[in-house]
Amino acid sequence: MKDFSCFKAYDIRGELGVNIDPEICYDIGRAFAISLNAKRVVVGFDARETSPALCDAVSRGLMDQGVEVLTLGLSGTEEMYFATSHFECDGGISVTASHNPINYNGMKMVKSGSRPLDPDTELLQVRKIAEGADFGPRHSTGVQKDIALAARRAYVEKIISFVDISNLRPIRIVVNSGNGAAGPTFDAIAEELERRGAPLKFIRKHHTPDHSFPNGIPNPLLDENQPPTRDEVIAQNADLGIAFDGDFDRCFFFDETGAFVAGEYIVGLLADVFLEKEHGAAIVCA
Repeated sequence: MKDFSCFKAYDIRGELGVNIDPEICYDIGRAFAISLNAKRVVVGFDARETSPALCDAVSRGLMDQGVEVLTLGLSGTEEMYFATSHFECDGGISVTASHNPINYNGMKMVKSGSRPLDPDTELLQVRKIAEGADFGPRHSTGVQKDIALAARRAYVEKIISFVDISNLRPIRIVVNSGNGAAGPTFDAIAEELERRGAPLKFIRKHHTPDHSFPNGIPNPLLDENQPPTRDEVIAQNADLGIAFDGDFDRCFFFDETGAFVAGEYIVGLLADVFLEKEHGAAIVCA
């Protein structure tokens, strides 16, 4: 009997060979399609060794329910969120274990408009359908389409749209990708910034995706993972350090002295920026 205890409060995380494997991911793919009555779904995966195979299993499950699967390949969860809305899909799935131990994997899922699944109803329904395995006959209409290049170009364009390059001053920035999925996407963003004349110098650290995670699981919140970014900021006389987690839906900052900047200060800075744009707006901090 398959163990679907990989379903957690808001996403899916399981131990490989225990409660997550290709068969379980296949069933989740079919259940996701049925639950959302999905016709088109974006899928992508992080840098872990098992992620491509698990993503392929999810994709097969989706296609066996007649879904058009748009594939991102190696990508970040943020790219999946963006592509789900940009390509007007019924949902999106990123196969990722984020910052969990190396023997884990999982999924983050959204519905149309990149909205999260309600954990008490929609996510629970996906689990119940997967556990029941009452999928009906396989469909022959499901297809797969590689949109990796177009999706990344659109994502980079969106990110750059937030930047007023004329206001930038020359600074040096250490970027630590933790050997996760961030490196290739960051390179695409950096290339476009350079093309547009942004006066930024990037120093890359642990940049190449590597499923063995030779420098530790990419979780910058852990004290033991912070020295490489801190030390590089100091060594390079950089103005700023940025460290990403495995699927780069989170990043963490270091100041010019190499000191780690706690997240609440970043929230305060962002709130200040948004209040400049929308005076008197409400800021929700969870």
